[in-house]
Amino acid sequence: MIRVVSVVSNDIVTDNRIHKIATSLSENGYDVTIVGRQLRDSLFLNERSYRTKRLRFLINKGPLFYVNLNLRLFFYLLGFNGQIILSNDLDTLLACYLVSVLKRKKLVFDSHELFSEVPELVHRPLIKKIWLMLESFLMKRIKFGFTVCQSIANHYQQKYGITFYVIRNLARFRYDHEFEKEDNSSAETVIIYQGVLNLGRGLELLIQSMQYLTNVRLWLIGKGDIENELIQLTNTLKLTDRIDFLGRVSLENLWEYTSQADIGISLEENLGLNYQYALPNKLFDYLQARIPVVISDLVEMKEIVKKYDVGKVLYDRSPEKLAGILNDMIDNELANGYYNTNLELAARELCWEREEEKLLNLFRHGRNSI
Repeated sequence: MIRVVSVVSNDIVTDNRIHKIATSLSENGYDVTIVGRQLRDSLFLNERSYRTKRLRFLINKGPLFYVNLNLRLFFYLLGFNGQIILSNDLDTLLACYLVSVLKRKKLVFDSHELFSEVPELVHRPLIKKIWLMLESFLMKRIKFGFTVCQSIANHYQQKYGITFYVIRNLARFRYDHEFEKEDNSSAETVIIYQGVLNLGRGLELLIQSMQYLTNVRLWLIGKGDIENELIQLTNTLKLTDRIDFLGRVSLENLWEYTSQADIGISLEENLGLNYQYALPNKLFDYLQARIPVVISDLVEMKEIVKKYDVGKVLYDRSPEKLAGILNDMIDNELANGYYNTNLELAARELCWEREEEKLLNLFRHGRNSI
């Protein structure tokens, strides 16, 4: 049996992409272990079809964290006796690459995003330059990589002359009985955002738009760097009775919320290439729940929404305009069931069961004979 160790810098609990990939590989004959982090506020990690290992760190942010992360991963991976090292994102790649060379292991790189283009680096040119130097050094040595969308694959091809395959963040197909909603004709319309509460996610805009909506409830699922600021904004606008901060929710429990919502939100700002090319898990989770979406005017998400006609694009980023779009969707499209057929088609075509075959083909028949 081929052994795979998959390495990530988060605590594994809510990372849907690594879970889907690890599950698909383990269900198809691979022996998979995911290595991540154990944080003070990490949720309990339920038993899964693959093994997990979470490392504790004294430093959990800043440059020293990334140094410590790669040192710990390096020494951990030295003891790995399998055949394939799967590095998830640039922040784990240095340790994985060095061990793959020293121990002659196959190295696979999964780029979840353009790490050197994340919003947190936009106003930190020196730190960004360091990450770009590391990226340039490592990317030229990657022989087998895949990523979440065609735009990022094109970026790597143009910049480094290497081919990245595309494995999108599609969700597993959900059958009708998995998202049956109770009769809520007189209840509030539920708008859901699921993901990290970080800079550039359009969350301030979303909260401000609630001032112009009636009989609407907002669920914010996740934790992040600007959570306290968002709570304060909610308090200032006197919206605490209509906005629920639900915290982090495990993958196993997330569906309970997504399936009961009415509209899904993904309003990333155009803060660099990473967000321009965003194609997040939550978009496909919403589609599997058969709920329409409101998204930003960003290339990859817009292509999906326009192709399948499953929601609306926000072009004018003002609270009033966003509220207008949401009100129109609630009063017209939702009331008339306009999106129902389109959502069903999108759910059936954009599901992990289809994308999984691409992943398995890469590992079985990839150009490196993985």
